[in-house]
Amino acid sequence: MSNQIVRTFGLSKRYGDSLSVSNLDMTVSEGKIYGFLGPNGAGKSTTLKMLLGLVRPSGGEIDVFGKRFNSKNRMKILKNIGSLIETPSYYGHLTGKENLEIIQTILKVPKSNIDKVLKIVRLESQAEKKVRAYSLGMKQRLGIASAMLAFPKLLILDEPTNGLDPSGIQEIRDLIRSLPKKYGMTVIVSSHLLSEIDQMADDIGIIAKGRMMFQGSLEALHT
Repeated sequence: MSNQIVRTFGLSKRYGDSLSVSNLDMTVSEGKIYGFLGPNGAGKSTTLKMLLGLVRPSGGEIDVFGKRFNSKNRMKILKNIGSLIETPSYYGHLTGKENLEIIQTILKVPKSNIDKVLKIVRLESQAEKKVRAYSLGMKQRLGIASAMLAFPKLLILDEPTNGLDPSGIQEIRDLIRSLPKKYGMTVIVSSHLLSEIDQMADDIGIIAKGRMMFQGSLEALHT
């Protein structure tokens, strides 16, 4: 059995009287693409933000890389996680490459990583173009490039194909599917479309109204 990169135990998040995530047990295995499926408002983004320490859980525990995730080790753990949550924001007056240089400086990773990730997301020919001139698909690919800049062990992508045309969706899908084998990354990718997850994921977690309704292999879901 593969190692478990992420495990949550009874993870919950309450906003006032509303329970956004309820008693969620999630298991993500190393080297797999985990599809996190649910309608808009099901609690997907809140869960992913809790995994990144952006939102504090109301209850439950999170283990990442076999360690209990808490305020003391958060920064150490996050060094091995890349993420794209909601719409990526950029400096429109700077080029794609310049935007990545800012993130590279903050992350203190080798400058050579910039050209590597631009090539992976197929933006090398657009690297010197100002981001305000980028299409939505190009911005999304730049977001994935920035999430991959440190070549993390775990990549978390929240609705990465949102708003893209069919060819853009196919491009992002192919890219995500290549990451575990090529770069040894484990990927959590969320979507509200089963057809999307069906074509990318090895394992799936289905969430509705903050509760995990099904978790297992895609194969098990379809049998």
